[in-house]
Amino acid sequence: MRSPQRTSPPPPPPPAPAPAPAPAPARATRSLVRDSSLVWLAGGVVGVSFGAVAVAGGLPVWVPVVMSVVVYAGSAQFSAVGVLLAGGGPLAAAATGLLLNTRNAAFSLAVADLLGPGRATRLLGAHLVTDETAAFALAQPDTARRRAAFWISGIGLFAAWNTGVLAGAFAGSALGDTADYGLDAAFPAVLVALVLPALREQTRLRRPAALGAGLALAATPFVPAGVPVLLALAGLGLYGYGREAAAK
Repeated sequence: MRSPQRTSPPPPPPPAPAPAPAPAPARATRSLVRDSSLVWLAGGVVGVSFGAVAVAGGLPVWVPVVMSVVVYAGSAQFSAVGVLLAGGGPLAAAATGLLLNTRNAAFSLAVADLLGPGRATRLLGAHLVTDETAAFALAQPDTARRRAAFWISGIGLFAAWNTGVLAGAFAGSALGDTADYGLDAAFPAVLVALVLPALREQTRLRRPAALGAGLALAATPFVPAGVPVLLALAGLGLYGYGREAAAK
């Protein structure tokens, strides 16, 4: 016989806990990797062009590959290889590369505080300084994010560039004239995308940037690759003049 007392139903099971949000550093790292992937892609594409140009011109495969690991200088590598293929000696090629790469001195000063302590760390960081890495790092809003952006973009771009150079070197002359693909426009397009946020937020940067861009565009048809970037640094003088005027 049933009991006249009715038993209460069991309580419902507790709801499953919501998944914990990803830690802030992990989210920041993913964001930086996503944002810098465009730079890596451009670096890999131009690296393919460099490797193919060097080997198609008659250099052994190991020359562009070793140069990209040891020198890692982008447009300076193109110019040095151009000197070699034109019949110039190694000293002339090295002098050309060094001249065009002097612009990294200014970039190094701008990112010096992002490299961290220790000689080995600073030496490795100095090897990773490029136009793209410096621009990407300095576009970040705070010091911690700038430091992370520098290392993430720098290591990723180094890997992408050297992978592209290796692929292009093995492809050799099979790619034909790489200028037909417009690969030389990849890096300038990336740099413009990187500096636009800073130009929108800091109005004092606009006149120096416009001056530097105008000088570079005017000189491009007449000087070797890489020299227009050096001339664009003259815009920094206008920025310094603006700072002095604002201080008075």
